[in-house]
Amino acid sequence: MNHRSGFIAVIGRPNVGKSTLLNALLGQKIAAVSPRPQTTRKRQLGILTLQNAQLIFVDTPGLHKAKHKLGEFLNYEAEETLTGVDLILWLVDASTQPTEEDILISSLLKEISPRTRRLLVLNKIDLVHADDLSARESEYLHLISAPGGVRAMRVSAEKRLGLGELTEALIQAVPEREADYPEDQITDLYEKEIAGDLIREACLIKLRDEVPHSLAVRIDEFKERENGMAYIAATIFVERDSQKGIVIGEGGKMLKSIGSAARKESEEMGGRKVFLELRVKVSKDWRDDPYMLKQLGYGKRK
Repeated sequence: MNHRSGFIAVIGRPNVGKSTLLNALLGQKIAAVSPRPQTTRKRQLGILTLQNAQLIFVDTPGLHKAKHKLGEFLNYEAEETLTGVDLILWLVDASTQPTEEDILISSLLKEISPRTRRLLVLNKIDLVHADDLSARESEYLHLISAPGGVRAMRVSAEKRLGLGELTEALIQAVPEREADYPEDQITDLYEKEIAGDLIREACLIKLRDEVPHSLAVRIDEFKERENGMAYIAATIFVERDSQKGIVIGEGGKMLKSIGSAARKESEEMGGRKVFLELRVKVSKDWRDDPYMLKQLGYGKRK
């Protein structure tokens, strides 16, 4: 057989560039990206179909020390991904030394079956002097071990450096088998779910530090209209009245700015016009409320 196909778990601590790497490898945007940690809150498949291979990436939330039930869910999502995959791609930030969260991930990897192959990928190499890269690579390799050793690769997802070499290495690392998904499928999420992520992405980019992690988005209505336009109604949840005021902004300017950015991203992804209607509601301490977490789709799978 000359065809290869495999599931690749992409793990790493928050804000190392997992979603940016996924979008770059696929050549189009399917995952929300922002400069803030924990942009990704759920597992998402990114499916790259090539002439002789299909690479199925599983984008995961960043592993971190949980401070609330939402954080526990994010770690659960990431840890569950490591079972049943063909390859684990551990993405690290080459511009920093290993952190406490990196050490946490390395401990978790030691509990995974040694039969599961590992690949260490150093991202953000454009931010590191070439003379320092080898030493940084050694620091991370020291944290990860596997039978036969672990290969390390260097990329810059944002600058699109090293992606061709990485793709070829991934093809060689997955098993020989037929494709698992149709060649025209690029993700397992519906456009409705992606729209919610794009709204939250716009919030993460536009809002100040104290608000974004206290924020969630629920899509209330998603309809295709006869004129080809999509109608999307969504609710942005925050934890306090003061946060609601920040999200709305003076005279509604901030909410309008968020809506404009999210609508533009949705239109580019869907290839047609979007009418987006947003509202903001307070749900006190929703990140520790099991009922609200379930309503927002952050419930553990059975």
